[in-house]
Amino acid sequence: MYNPHSASLQRFEKLCRCILSSMEAENEPKVWYVSLALSKDLTLLWIKQIKDILWYCCEFLEQLKPEILQDSKLITLYLTMLVTFTDTSTWKILRGKGESLRPAMNHICANIMGHLNQRGFYSVLQVCDFLLYPVLAAQFSDNLIRPFLIHIVSVPALVTHLSTVTPERLTVLESHDMLRKFIAFLREEDRCHDVCESLEGCHTLCLMGNLLHLGSLSPRVLEEETDGFVSLLTQMLCYCQKYVSQKKSNLTHWHPVLGWFSQSVDYGLNESMPLITKQLQFLWGVPLIRVFFSDILSKKLLENPEPAHAPPASPQSVLPVKTLLKRAFQKSASVRNILRPVGGKRVDSAEVQKVCRICVLYQTSLTTLTQIRLQILTGLTYLDDLLPKLWAFICELGPHGGLKLFLECLNNDTEESKQLLAMLMLFCDCSRHLITILDDIEVYEEQISFKLEELVTISSFLNSFVFKMIWDGIVENAKGETLELFQSVHGWLMVLYERDCRRRFAPEDHWLRKDLKPSVLFQELDKDRKRAQLILQYIPHVIPHKNRVLLFRNMVTKEKEKLGLVETSSASPHVTHITIRRSRMLEDGYEQLRQLSQHAMKGVIRVKFVNDLGVDEAGIDQDGVFKEFLEEIIKRVFDPALNLFKTTSGDERLYPSPTSYIHENYLQLFEFVGKMLGKAVYEPEWIRMFSTPELQRLISGDNAEIDLEDLKKHTVYYGGFHGSHRVIIWLWDILASDFTPDERAMFLKFVTSCSRPPLLGFAYLKPPFSIRCVEVSDDQVYHRWGRANPPGGHLLGPTDQAGRSPGCVYRAGCSAPRCPRRSLSHDSLGKEYLWGVSGSCAARVPGLNCSDTGDTLGSVLRGFFTIRKREPGGRLPTSSTCFNLLKLPNYSKKSVLREKLRYAISMNTGFELS
Repeated sequence: MYNPHSASLQRFEKLCRCILSSMEAENEPKVWYVSLALSKDLTLLWIKQIKDILWYCCEFLEQLKPEILQDSKLITLYLTMLVTFTDTSTWKILRGKGESLRPAMNHICANIMGHLNQRGFYSVLQVCDFLLYPVLAAQFSDNLIRPFLIHIVSVPALVTHLSTVTPERLTVLESHDMLRKFIAFLREEDRCHDVCESLEGCHTLCLMGNLLHLGSLSPRVLEEETDGFVSLLTQMLCYCQKYVSQKKSNLTHWHPVLGWFSQSVDYGLNESMPLITKQLQFLWGVPLIRVFFSDILSKKLLENPEPAHAPPASPQSVLPVKTLLKRAFQKSASVRNILRPVGGKRVDSAEVQKVCRICVLYQTSLTTLTQIRLQILTGLTYLDDLLPKLWAFICELGPHGGLKLFLECLNNDTEESKQLLAMLMLFCDCSRHLITILDDIEVYEEQISFKLEELVTISSFLNSFVFKMIWDGIVENAKGETLELFQSVHGWLMVLYERDCRRRFAPEDHWLRKDLKPSVLFQELDKDRKRAQLILQYIPHVIPHKNRVLLFRNMVTKEKEKLGLVETSSASPHVTHITIRRSRMLEDGYEQLRQLSQHAMKGVIRVKFVNDLGVDEAGIDQDGVFKEFLEEIIKRVFDPALNLFKTTSGDERLYPSPTSYIHENYLQLFEFVGKMLGKAVYEPEWIRMFSTPELQRLISGDNAEIDLEDLKKHTVYYGGFHGSHRVIIWLWDILASDFTPDERAMFLKFVTSCSRPPLLGFAYLKPPFSIRCVEVSDDQVYHRWGRANPPGGHLLGPTDQAGRSPGCVYRAGCSAPRCPRRSLSHDSLGKEYLWGVSGSCAARVPGLNCSDTGDTLGSVLRGFFTIRKREPGGRLPTSSTCFNLLKLPNYSKKSVLREKLRYAISMNTGFELS
């Protein structure tokens, strides 16, 4: 039987007081009881002794009765012993130079606590029973609730341990309605700040976790005390947020939930952090969200509900037909209120203020609990109807609906405006997270959370809001909360825009700003106005695509002039020459271009091709050869057979191959691909002006079919050809009626080196698409084996049974054999040969490139009046791709033109002088 007056218990009481007194001594290390733990010979003995002493404290506490004055004093004594030697925060020995001992001492405390727990610490102690006695006796005095919160409720994951080991103890707290008492105490800003200051950030999270856990066990209390609970949680998070840092420094420490933290971190809590994090998760769990957002979730999204019993229409009450049609249209076009801002709800109403405070709480948690941000967003987006109903709520705010109200808030520095903007930020952050993790089926077919019509309305709102923030100069010097707001709204806007670019849900021209004239923007850019630059940086899509392309080209031209990359009368730009073997185009291109500086990559690059037999191809690169090289090398690096990229099934979209590492230098190859694409658009850093599909079009031309009418409109004729010439009429008719889309693309590539039409149409093809009438000269005749060679010519040997001469080789995709010099070729029969000399540069030779000395008066007149020096039926069309020039003989029959043209474009040859 416990007897507080026994001599042994009195001696134990004196021992405890003596130990505690020693710990209070200032600058007396030899006096401190805990100093014995630092002696190598006494450490284990000291640990055993303190474990025994603390266990006696637990046993005596079980017998004491708080209502007896003497016993209440002993309860305080023994509790102080337990708190002192299970937590190092009060040990003076660890101050200053002793800080290095803290990890070891924390480990000792953990060992002691583990020992007490094994012996039944929680069940024997019955913490909630006797610890509450002083609080109850004082009738919940603030003076006793404060230390109870600081020393007891802030114990890491206390409620979790109690619910596991002795769940009946939690009923004691519930029976005395303690959660309500805690809320009433902490909702006062001064009191909450005082408690947080006493605990510091790490232990404030512990207190917050226990309160959330208690709240999850008492949903009725939370329903009745929502405002106070939201207030105290927000204040605790705000206190912690003051010390959350964006980066590592000498003044920060890493915290597993807060990230870089500028207060000291109690690393002894690391083992408890998983349990504390689990408690914090109650904040974004479904039960608590349903309680907090009950006003929002209880609303229906039906628009204009019909009355249950509509009175019969009288003649006087019959509405005009126009009004009836308007109502019918509105009803059929929209099911939800959220499709358009309607306004009408006062922002100073109790309902709006409550929702605003809840949104502030969750937005603060996102910016404070940085390391579990994704968990919070995932929890907030779990309920499919929360976000659309929150958007409906936003649309009801103010006299005119959301946009105008929130734009006004940008210019007001009131607390009300900040709360409204926090609501908008929370909506944007959560919606962005949701749409990012939903696939196309969920967004477009199942339309989870948002209908497509709602995404149109939301994106229109966001587009206007971001534009106004930039154009009104708010973003230029934005920092803190304003910058966070912009990043939040802009981030959600761009997710929607990129989704629409990939698969359309918005109407045509939806993203454009009709009130922003491109000419005004360009003027501002010329004046180096910041807001114009920010428009291009953040929302270039508000400018029509055509104007952006023109702007882009103008920027490139100006930069080339600035860098000296343009030919002038006084200077020529530096030229980089590279030699490329056609059989090893990728390898040679990679080796010779990857080391080039940025300046050289922006400059002129000339290509010399070497054919399959190791002979230089006779061609002068005036951009045409490089265009072919660029197109071919990009085609090869994206070929799935190379295994740098793979294609998706169905739509065959490219993505980096997961096994690309089989290439020894695969990372450098990816970098090389980027340089080639950058060269194609010149300049890579300006690609943010365009969406992904727009960038693809900018690189490779328009992916639409070739517009022959546009091409015809912008074609220039030479050598006697004109738009009404019969050969030209035949040509356009053959392209339109006889050629397939693939053949038309081959024709375009044959002349320009690119199979796709230029962006914005052929008006922007430089030099313009041209067709010249060429003649067959007297020496361009058929030669059989044994005839003398023309002067300077090259004679082929006799043909074999297949029509091939010795040394002739086949080229992939080419049906006609060609000699090693690629200067002579068989005609379509493969028996006879043509020989010719061309004076043109970088000419594409499909089978023969005849003499082309330019236009003379005679050649122009003969072409114009369809007079031929010699029948050109044996000659094929040729081209000079540097000048986008098609050299076309004056054929006498449409069928011959069709046959020769089809044969020429299908031979897939390189650039050559014949």
